[in-house]
Amino acid sequence: MNIIPPVDLSKQYKLISTETNAAILAILASGKYVGGQSVADFESNFANYTRVEHCIACNSGTDALFLALKALNIGPGDEVITTPFTFIATSEVIIRVGAKPVFVDIDLDTFNMDLTQIEKAITKQTKAIIPVHLFGQPLNMTILGEIAAKYNLFLVEDCAQATGATWNQEKVGSIGQVGCFSFFPTKNLGACGDGGAITTNDPAIATRVKMLREHGSNVRYRHDETGINSRLDSIQAAILNIKLRYLDQWNKQREKIAHNYQELLKYIPGIKLPGAISGGNHVWNQYTILIENNRNQVKEKLQKNGIISMIYYPISLHLQPVYNNLGYHKGDFPNAEKACDSVLSLPMFPDLTHEEQQQIAYALK
Repeated sequence: MNIIPPVDLSKQYKLISTETNAAILAILASGKYVGGQSVADFESNFANYTRVEHCIACNSGTDALFLALKALNIGPGDEVITTPFTFIATSEVIIRVGAKPVFVDIDLDTFNMDLTQIEKAITKQTKAIIPVHLFGQPLNMTILGEIAAKYNLFLVEDCAQATGATWNQEKVGSIGQVGCFSFFPTKNLGACGDGGAITTNDPAIATRVKMLREHGSNVRYRHDETGINSRLDSIQAAILNIKLRYLDQWNKQREKIAHNYQELLKYIPGIKLPGAISGGNHVWNQYTILIENNRNQVKEKLQKNGIISMIYYPISLHLQPVYNNLGYHKGDFPNAEKACDSVLSLPMFPDLTHEEQQQIAYALK
């Protein structure tokens, strides 16, 4: 039986193995493993790719979000609005800087925040909004930008799953005050370990982030504030520099795979297919369907047929035990809760073949 994993990075490696191996060996031979030219090159290349003035590489997407909030002076007494339907890192960093996460429900057509509910969540304590471009689908940043401007709020884009996506021809990560990226291996642009980056057009934010990621230091052994150690290592930067050249090609392959799924699955009853909103360019980090009934049983039966699917995410953030003190209850965000009970992410990676997709569709039927 042909096993189809949710992600297969081995096929991607074969495509770039020669140049990747050479780049890694060159760094090992150089003896310069932290910082150096490969990191500087990646920061420059990624800034150009996202069409921003500044890129600061760091250890992870989580650190990118944390550093962004710290650089914007968000802390105790502040509130930050975000989605309850995402990976916990987004809300985790709000807590880590001492602020309070405030959730709004999602739109089941996009899995992103319902923009019609944001203004109702704004208070005098609100300082920022973190839009998450979930599964590779960009939010309507035109509407969100108007709301942020009206209330003088920062926009910190969580682009972890959407590298290369655009809204009205603008790259995500270039629209708000700050963009935050993850290069975890399963992302559209993935390293061979953890990695992240912050993008911005504001030189003051860039300077502060650089200081914060280096233990709060601009001058060696002089520390102006408490920072963290969050550097991207040279080997990961070298790998990302190579992969960045292929990113648009891989994203186009993902788009074709998503189109194939739409055609193969459109007549299967009991499931709701994802869509791409007008004005945005979806980069399909995940292809996530909604199953009306018995999602878990469907997942188990797919696995018996050699298809490994994933559930992103089984518990809405407002119902996580760690956030009991925030005062949310079951039923507060019905769309997010329904998504958690119904979503199923099918295998999605650039090298997924049409034959494999046919196998998936047949099993799903």
